[in-house]
Amino acid sequence: MWIGALKFVPYEADSITPFVANSPVMSFFYKHPEGYKAHLTREGELKPADRAWETANDTYAFAYGLGTVEMIIGFLVLAGLVSVRLGLAGAVLALLTPFVTLSFLVTTPEAWVAALGDAQHGFPYLSGGGRLVLKDTVILAGGWLLVVDGARAILAQMARHPGAERADRNRSVAPLQASETRVGDLP
Repeated sequence: MWIGALKFVPYEADSITPFVANSPVMSFFYKHPEGYKAHLTREGELKPADRAWETANDTYAFAYGLGTVEMIIGFLVLAGLVSVRLGLAGAVLALLTPFVTLSFLVTTPEAWVAALGDAQHGFPYLSGGGRLVLKDTVILAGGWLLVVDGARAILAQMARHPGAERADRNRSVAPLQASETRVGDLP
């Protein structure tokens, strides 16, 4: 949720520009994805003209949407503490998200060390951005574990109460026995 919240801050939105601009799946979110290189800034650097270009490019609008999605996924995963089904929905989304992020290793030249004179450049030498993307393998593994845990919990719940009514979509209520009455059934 923290990283999602940071998407509302210009430096974080600026830092994802190369990944989004180079992605064949996501570049359509920007008005001018081909022009990003001329407007890159370093973290903490303020260039008003580049900030204005990023605004006109929809960099910040996209980042706000992405941040909102990331925070919703985080809240759904956290909701798994009280709702197995909401947690499972968050876990599935947390599992799928890294596939998009990891695709940036293929589509973004800035994911690899640039050829600036040193012998170590290109594949397999990850840049800072590439190393940042690679950390999503941990999120992928965590998402998988959460999906498995949530699915097991739901299957165990269904096995305990195969014909049960559902008071809510998260907790099973055993069917009433003939000798039981509900509060509303009393005279």
